[in-house]
Amino acid sequence: MFKLRPAHALGATILLIAGPLAAKPIAFQDGRTLMYEYGAGTMQEVQGYYAPRYWYSVGAGYLRLDQEDHRFSRDITYTRLNYLVNRWNLSSAQANVFVSGGIGAARGSDFQGTRFAQNAAVQADYETLTFYSSLKSDWQRSSEFSHRIDTLQLGVAPYRHRYDGTATWIVAQARHYSGGIYDGVEGALLLRLFRGPVWFEAGITTDRKLQTMIMLNF
Repeated sequence: MFKLRPAHALGATILLIAGPLAAKPIAFQDGRTLMYEYGAGTMQEVQGYYAPRYWYSVGAGYLRLDQEDHRFSRDITYTRLNYLVNRWNLSSAQANVFVSGGIGAARGSDFQGTRFAQNAAVQADYETLTFYSSLKSDWQRSSEFSHRIDTLQLGVAPYRHRYDGTATWIVAQARHYSGGIYDGVEGALLLRLFRGPVWFEAGITTDRKLQTMIMLNF
């Protein structure tokens, strides 16, 4: 399933040169990924993963959710396994499907003590040198709550960067929080930059709040 066909070698080479357009839970075999995201005062998340093989990674994370009117908050720590379901290396593009799952512990401002928590996620992306799309759904659950974060991103590159240069992307995002965290769909416009193993993006949401993310692959 995961073998790279000779006919697709050109597409794989292009995508390696292009760098990681979508934030993935698996960078490469024996690779390590660190990510931090701040989402408009509603969500903060830190994740760290190690990939013993190119098709799976293991790690841990911390997620903070704040209801938009500050009525309640969640603090969730978790472990997670990420698995590459399939990868398509096309002539000038690449597509991926990942699934993730794990367990953890959760605390909340509206209940006492710590609760056992479960988490699951699915992510699909398609990317070329000039266009990329990603759809991700991330679910957190305990006996006290159930929250899901659905994120759609569409990006375009204003120019084709060199292998040793800085890549620039303009990304439009739509995000929906379930479980009373945020009412409606939160939009954002982001500027994404990456060079080598370092990725940084920042932008403003439709509520005029800051969203930012930094990712390191090594």
